Amino acid sequence: MDDRRPTYNDYNYYSYNKPPKKRGLFSYFIVALVAALIGGVISAYIAPTYLYGRLMPIPEIYKNSGSTISNEIKITPTEDISAVTAVAKKAIGSVVGITTVQVQRELIWEREVQGVGSGVIVDSNGYILTNSHVIGDGKAKKINVLFENGDKAEGRVLWNDSALDLAVVKVEARNLQVADLGDSDNLEVGQLAVAIGNPLGLDFQRTVTSGVISGLHRSIRVDEYNIMEDLIQTDASINPGNSGGPLLNNKGEVIGVNTAKIKTGEGLGFAIPINVAKPIVEQVIKEGDFNNVYIGFQGTEVERYERQLGIDLHIDSGVVVIEVLPDSPAEKANLKAMDVIVKIDNQPIDSMIQLRKILYKYKVGDKAVLTIYRNGKEEKTEIIFSDFR
Repeated sequence: MDDRRPTYNDYNYYSYNKPPKKRGLFSYFIVALVAALIGGVISAYIAPTYLYGRLMPIPEIYKNSGSTISNEIKITPTEDISAVTAVAKKAIGSVVGITTVQVQRELIWEREVQGVGSGVIVDSNGYILTNSHVIGDGKAKKINVLFENGDKAEGRVLWNDSALDLAVVKVEARNLQVADLGDSDNLEVGQLAVAIGNPLGLDFQRTVTSGVISGLHRSIRVDEYNIMEDLIQTDASINPGNSGGPLLNNKGEVIGVNTAKIKTGEGLGFAIPINVAKPIVEQVIKEGDFNNVYIGFQGTEVERYERQLGIDLHIDSGVVVIEVLPDSPAEKANLKAMDVIVKIDNQPIDSMIQLRKILYKYKVGDKAVLTIYRNGKEEKTEIIFSDFR
């Protein structure tokens, strides 16, 4: 019999080196179950929020499913957003503010009224295109032009037409930044449209708003005797101070002159096509003035007339005479209501805007031969243009 007492090393031996006990199948089942539960929690809740995209790559199932990972949401600028920024940088230096002082008569006294609008530089030597109503239809007592760099200059009206709501103002300046003029004849609904101007006065100078061209060839009645035709409609925000400022395309080219002369509903703005203004600007810069000729009738396109009234005029194109104004060149040329003008000096006429553009080629006193359809027969008549009344 061994009377030796166990030592520390004996305990050490038995504590760390004895063979392990055999485990049953139930023990392995419990371990596997717990591991599965922990893995499910990590996969469903912890990994998407804290691990994917940081320590682990995002699985394809998250990329392609409707599930999103909150800290991985990114807003990528679209093409239109970047285009608006580029347009603003290119064109904003050619946009000016215009302030006016107008005299308003009230009963037996007069008072001075201040006005604010916008304009766009069309020639480096100080020629600025704006709306006629911005400069009081030529009756403003004082006109000041404010440039982007803070300079100011006194302006004077070279030409204006209240019916077109266009005007050209001249300031004594050189080397100004000139806007590029685009082509408004090739516009399509849905194109990007950017407006720049002073919507609520000089406190909001050169505000940029954007939208799309939401309509073309719009006609709006301004008052009892004046209808503005073939306007560009846009949902870019246009307020009174925007008047005279440019409407631009995605290339930063001026495609229209914004006008807030028309009272509209929310989300509707209108601009005068730049192609209407181009011949005027060219002549004013060249000769210092522009004298537009006058026919004296109200009309509309054949297609529009047929569509609105549901009738067939049995002619493909032309301009329908709706009303002949008294003592006008049209009346003296024996034009009558329901005549369809199809040519001026053999130049085909398809629309009112085309007719107006062709008339810019004529001067007061010029003669032209109109080809018309009356009661289904072709006739010709001579007209002598006078100045606008």
